[in-house]
Amino acid sequence: MFERGPRQSAGSATEAIAERQVADAWQRIESWLRQHAPATAEILRPGASEEEIAAFQQALGVRAPAELKALWRRCAGVSAETDDDVSFMLGNHALMRFEGIDWVYRQYMASQRSVGNDEFPIWRPAWIPFCSYGATDYASGLLMDAETGRVQYWNRYGERTPAFESLTVYLEDMADILEAPALSGGTKPGLLHGGLVWGPPVSPDEAAHWVEFTD
Repeated sequence: MFERGPRQSAGSATEAIAERQVADAWQRIESWLRQHAPATAEILRPGASEEEIAAFQQALGVRAPAELKALWRRCAGVSAETDDDVSFMLGNHALMRFEGIDWVYRQYMASQRSVGNDEFPIWRPAWIPFCSYGATDYASGLLMDAETGRVQYWNRYGERTPAFESLTVYLEDMADILEAPALSGGTKPGLLHGGLVWGPPVSPDEAAHWVEFTD
């Protein structure tokens, strides 16, 4: 006779759904990159192991949301050592490596402790950055609030702007636009030297070689 296992809690079920949604969205993004933008696909780092994620959370002192851990399992940032052609994420952002996340988090938390306040915080303990302006340029990016699950835009000048309801929404929006470019009401996906670049680019030289993706 079949015996039921332990009943899954509502929280665990919600996390499992979020993890699956992120994994599915990222799979769509990565498949598109490998088919249409191989130069970008080549800079994707492999996913982090459970041990690496656990060690990183412990070192940072923050428990990452299920969605963010699901992304890290699939891709732990970009491998490029320069900021050229790495900002392929929706909104022209680059996926951050653990060392970059750690640096940004500690820098802003130190600023919060020294000059910040609760009413107008520079940074909160629950804010975990996951995208930046470039692979090594941390002037701006996206963070995920571990308490609310929402995604915010941040920059070095103190701007903290709500951007997406969740990481899932952000990744699904990106996957949808890549697969159906007409859905984009703003910047369009395009190809430059075999990589994904959202544009049209500002640089005249890049704009001359950039090809909007319309399929």
